[in-house]
Amino acid sequence: MAKPTVGKKIPAFKAQATSETSVSTKDLEGQAYVLYFYPRDNTPGCTVESQDFAANYARFKRLKVRVFGVSRDNLRSHERFRAKFEFPFELIADPDEELCNKFEVMKDKNMYGKKVRGIERSTFLVDGNGILRREWRKVRIDGHVDEVLAAIKDL
Repeated sequence: MAKPTVGKKIPAFKAQATSETSVSTKDLEGQAYVLYFYPRDNTPGCTVESQDFAANYARFKRLKVRVFGVSRDNLRSHERFRAKFEFPFELIADPDEELCNKFEVMKDKNMYGKKVRGIERSTFLVDGNGILRREWRKVRIDGHVDEVLAAIKDL
């Protein structure tokens, strides 16, 4: 499987999302979008990151860019997380790590001295032609959404 490369078409995907929808590269043709990968629903950092995207959602909408959060949590967990914080965008469930593996965000981590495999916080900006325009890996939450919005203006 080829790693997503800036300037090239992203790997095709189809995944289940909240609101009983599925999301695929075919469905998104002609639309720019952001995929932000986060480790887990209802954890402090992931909640703050998702709230930042939600707080700036109107700006994304004005720029005609869709936003999707992605984690390994199941749809039920996503629905509760989304409802609890009233996120205006869909969350993609990837319990089998198919999308995570396509974007190579699964990494070995050290948690309390124990090795675990988890999602490395990452964001991808894809244009309307399905071309990866920017990627952010090892994301630091503070100021990240502003960086993404600035990159969108360069599309």
